[in-house]
Amino acid sequence: MTIGLEHYLFVSVLLFAIGFFGVLLRKNTLVVFMCLELMLSASILALIAFSRYHSTPGHPLMEGNLLVMFIIAIAACEVAVGLAIIVALWRRNQTVELSEINELKH
Repeated sequence: MTIGLEHYLFVSVLLFAIGFFGVLLRKNTLVVFMCLELMLSASILALIAFSRYHSTPGHPLMEGNLLVMFIIAIAACEVAVGLAIIVALWRRNQTVELSEINELKH
């Protein structure tokens, strides 16, 4: 049994769905942040799978792989900024629960 494109896409959709429902259902800021990162990882997996399975032996497609490198670099910056915001919220409110943080509502 060979692993095809549809297998990778199934795993990617499954990871994205888990992350999406985690963002919708969780109240902790850290868990929501991890679910957003899971959704980003699912999109990276799909890009790599499409790049791998739509290339030919004489002409490999590297556009997907290059895009993944940019996404990983942006994700690293996103993690740094996101964790800084979470630490600032913790220092100000002593909580990271989304239901208790109401500063951005007004």
